[in-house]
Formats: sequence, structure tokens, C-alpha cells
Amino acid sequence: MEVSARVVTLELAETFVISRSARDSEEVVLVEVRHSGVAGHGEAAPIGRYDESAESALGYLEEHAGALGDDPFALEEVMARLPARELAARAALDAALHDLQGKLLGQPVWRLLGLPRSGPPTTWTVWLGDPDDMARRAGAARERFRRLKLKLGGRDGLDAERVLAVREAAGETPLQVDVNEAWSLDEALELLPQLAALGVEYCEQPLSAGDPGGPELKGRSPLPIYVDEDCHTLADVAGCAERAHGINVKLAKSGGIREAVRMVHAARALGLGCMLGCMVESGLGIAAGAAVASLFDHVDLDGNLLLRHDPCPGVRFADGVQLPAEAPGLGAAPE
Repeated sequence: MEVSARVVTLELAETFVISRSARDSEEVVLVEVRHSGVAGHGEAAPIGRYDESAESALGYLEEHAGALGDDPFALEEVMARLPARELAARAALDAALHDLQGKLLGQPVWRLLGLPRSGPPTTWTVWLGDPDDMARRAGAARERFRRLKLKLGGRDGLDAERVLAVREAAGETPLQVDVNEAWSLDEALELLPQLAALGVEYCEQPLSAGDPGGPELKGRSPLPIYVDEDCHTLADVAGCAERAHGINVKLAKSGGIREAVRMVHAARALGLGCMLGCMVESGLGIAAGAAVASLFDHVDLDGNLLLRHDPCPGVRFADGVQLPAEAPGLGAAPE
């Protein structure tokens, strides 16, 4: 198999703000794997929080391109030959191989996996801002999206006011919140009852990853706690059971579709809920997530919808749901 990769800059429609950063663009790596004259595509969305970048992902792909071998269906063997690091780059190869398999067999990836072409409605992310601004953006999104995800963690004492303002603007639209590690245990214990009273359904990563207060918060929280930064791969799932009610799986931090499926099965065995998340990605990255979305309780696959222009269209957004294509493979590719 032949591998090529290139860095692409995705421009956001508006500045995206969370508790620890703000950005107007995101660099991803588009990967192509060719075999028998057929090309499979995947996307790496490196996560700076875990010391990954487009440059490090590209370097990994270029260094290990020769290790893929000549069998696109030997995915387990291929991934076992690659060093277990640069998980976004591994996710891109995993996606490209699934895409290639689907094209060689004439079947969409979701069907190859034995899954339905369906999934829960995606949330729309209301990024961090002052309460009035977040309420305005939430009100504008409520007609198009069936769920909203609010970024909190402003460290200014206004997080409860943010949720109240959005609740008033969004009516009965289901809400969830993502704090991106910005609260202390005391802040979480103070704020979570207020959020529960406002009808928030669950809270994502209120504490820093590994915070020793995690088990106590799980036991005392009136809302389900989902962890993101605490949970990367299958090896992390069991440890999350003591500190959370659910996990957020992202292909870019798990290493791809196959690892994500393993994580879901492990989480189910431990009684944990499962959320499928994403990074700022094009439709190619979202297509890989959409292929497995039916396995999850909650879905946050709006990364491509945040872009000024999607260079890899293919996912259909219908009635709030990100539907994978019916075409062979992932159904999304660079224009």
C-alpha cells in the first residue's frame, strides 16, 4: 500500500472559545492510502492538549508509511506494527483503511461494521462567551439543532448565569455542558445542583484529568458526569468507572474506529454511558465518526459544521443527525 499525507488548514466560521484556548483555524492532516488503483482517505485532527500537532502527525505518517504492508484488510496486523503514539495519525490511517476496504468491496463502512445508518442527533456547540452572547447564539441554533452543548469554565463566576441565559433563549432544547477541566471540586459541587435545576442533562469533564476528587464528585453529583480528557483508549475505560457515569470517545484520541468500538463494548460492560465526540474536523473526519454513531447514547459531531468551508463534504446533516453516506467507504473525500 502507498501512503501520502498533507497538512490542510480549516478556517472556522467564527472564533471558537473554550476554557483554555481560542482559535480561528485548525490544522489537520489528510491521508490517502492506495491499493490496486483505489484510494482510501482519512483525516488526522491532532490534539494540542496531548502534545500532538499537524507536524508531528505528518512526521509519524511519513516515518511509518512503509510498515503498512500490502493487505488493506489486515487492519489489526497493520496497526500492531505501528508505534502506539500520535493517536490522531493512527486514527487517520485506520479511517483510510476502512474507507479503502469499503471501496474495494462496494459497501459503506457502517454496513461493513454491521451497524445501522443512524445515530442520535448531534449537539451544536455554543462556545464560551458572556451569558448574553451565548444566549444569542443558542437562540439562533435552536431551529436547526435538537441539542446544545455549552462550553463553560470562564473562571469568572458566571457559569451558572451562562446556563440560565441559554435556557431562557433555547426553551426546552436539551442542554449539556462541557467544562474542559476548569472547575475545582468545590466549584463543581456548588454549580452542578444549579445546573440540574436548569434541566442540564449531564456535565462533561468538570475537573482536571486525574483529579483525586473525581470519585467523590461522581458520588455526590446530581448530574451524570462524563469524562473526556480522562479517557483516551481502551486501557483508560476501567479507571473511568470510579470517577464518571460515562465516557467521551473521540476517534482522534483513541486511534480510530476499531479502538472506539472496543471502548464502547468495555464501557457497556461497566455500566457506563457512551458519548461520541469530535475535534474541529472536515467532513472526512466526521464521516468516520458518523459510521459508528449508532453505538452511542449521545453524539457531538459538529466539527465540520463549524467551518467556513468544508473541503471534504460527504456527511448528510438531516433533522439534526449527521448521517454517513450510502456510497462505498466513508463517502467523503477531498474536493
